[in-house]
Amino acid sequence: MLWTRERWQIVSAGAGDKGARDYAWAWVATASPVHWLLVRKHLRTGELAFHYCHVPAGRPVSLHLLVAAAGLRWPVEESFEFGKDLFGLDQSQVRRYEAIRRHTVLVMLALAVYAVAAASARPRTDTQAPPPTGPDAPPPADPGHTPLSVAAIKNLVNALHPRHHGIDHTVHWQNWRDRHRARARWYHQRTRLRRPLEHAYPQLT
Repeated sequence: MLWTRERWQIVSAGAGDKGARDYAWAWVATASPVHWLLVRKHLRTGELAFHYCHVPAGRPVSLHLLVAAAGLRWPVEESFEFGKDLFGLDQSQVRRYEAIRRHTVLVMLALAVYAVAAASARPRTDTQAPPPTGPDAPPPADPGHTPLSVAAIKNLVNALHPRHHGIDHTVHWQNWRDRHRARARWYHQRTRLRRPLEHAYPQLT
């Protein structure tokens, strides 16, 4: 069955920060001819993860194709992480969908600019030494440098700008921020006052 050693194959899910993301994989047919259960096993901890895969009828299917598709999830999650941690994708406090759309578009545009810059700089900044050829291979004299990432390029750009813009700018920003917080607090209090009345008369269906 699934737990026998013969059912597992070690396949890379793609390149990661520390090299190939190797896992043990197994796939199992289901009652549906177009659905497969893909199981991923961590090589060190043995932790299992499950993927329910759909393959349209008539399309070729293999373990390597399913693993390649499952591996695409990692760069998508990484992009969301960069957008949130580096560019404030989840830091919008707005009340209208138009403002949400504007914020999302601007953040993703900034992320795209840095992603293109990182991809363009990769051939010139990736000076890593060749990977080891065996478990007893000696370390290289010069390990080189990993390519510039999106986070690294953003830090370099931030270093070009002074962090303090003068007392006038600081006072103006603080005044705007305090006014914005006071306005938001007022609307929040009003919303809390409305909630008991709305809950007291639920809509009948």
